[in-house]
Amino acid sequence: MDLTATTAGLASAAAELTRLLPGRTLDPVLSGVLLTATAPGLVLAASDREHGLRLARQAIVHSEGAALVAARPLAETLRALEAEQVRLVVEGPRLAIRAPGARFALPLLDIELHPGVPEPPPAAGTVPGEELRTALAAVAGAVSREDALPIFTGIRMWTDGGRLTLLTTDRYRMARCVLPWPGAALDVLVPASALVDLARRLDGPVTVHTDADRFGLSWAGDAFSTALLAAPFPDDRVRGLLRTEVSGTVELAADTLAAAVRRATPYAGPRGTVTLTAWDGEVRVHSSDPGSGESEESVKAGVSGQHHTASYQARYLLDALRPFADRTVLMEQQESLRPTVFTGEAGQVELTHLVVPMRSPV
Repeated sequence: MDLTATTAGLASAAAELTRLLPGRTLDPVLSGVLLTATAPGLVLAASDREHGLRLARQAIVHSEGAALVAARPLAETLRALEAEQVRLVVEGPRLAIRAPGARFALPLLDIELHPGVPEPPPAAGTVPGEELRTALAAVAGAVSREDALPIFTGIRMWTDGGRLTLLTTDRYRMARCVLPWPGAALDVLVPASALVDLARRLDGPVTVHTDADRFGLSWAGDAFSTALLAAPFPDDRVRGLLRTEVSGTVELAADTLAAAVRRATPYAGPRGTVTLTAWDGEVRVHSSDPGSGESEESVKAGVSGQHHTASYQARYLLDALRPFADRTVLMEQQESLRPTVFTGEAGQVELTHLVVPMRSPV
């Protein structure tokens, strides 16, 4: 294998693959990146047996071939190079990384022992990358980090009536995003971590792939796939939370409320509690703690219906408001500890975020 390519393009691809791979593994081939050079260009690929990622990059291929090398040293070497172009050449048991006046050589790993990088399953439909990127970013904040409950570490996706719904919850909040869907039926629970990290790369038309065992995305010559989460998701219970009985609404600029919540956070105490009180034409943002002090700030808002007072974890509020940046947000409040619903103006992509108020300390 012998090729010349743009250093920056290879460096970014190697860095993406490094993030996918496990930090430590007993199987060294799983720490490797598979380089395949053919006439159309270079494909960099990696797999940890659960996820697989293929990234296509332009290259002038002098000699076709394939090589497997450790991903992190490759990424670190490429990132440190200042040369605009780099040459990758297999030289005996090494992959030589050549730049003007410099040569670095990585030992080749046994390519025969690598499990391979699976192709994505069959295509189900195609959506604009910007819409899917927005949807994934919007629901990312409500994904659980508790591995003991794996069903809540995933993104629930299903189609209904020409719409694709993405939903996440950690049991204390929930995020839902709905976008137009022109494809086939889809009903899956996808691990969130790698997918959310990948979302910022999505651009142009993105094809969604799925079968009974795997889920995948492909775009602009790149492709990602992952095993599905097999545990049953509590659909009826979760969707029941979306059936609301609203008794009061607050409409205001999301950025203004978020800024006030951030200013109140240093006074929120160990529980991180911020209290919102709806009043005539305003929302009062209040925090207090014996050890931290107290803060109170009024934010202009349109208030209708019952005036509610509810306490929330500050970081949950900020996560709920973030997808509505530069927009007006509508807070729909319910009685007791039923979730507060955050929605925005109608558009191609519909965003809904639910946050459960905190119980008042006894």
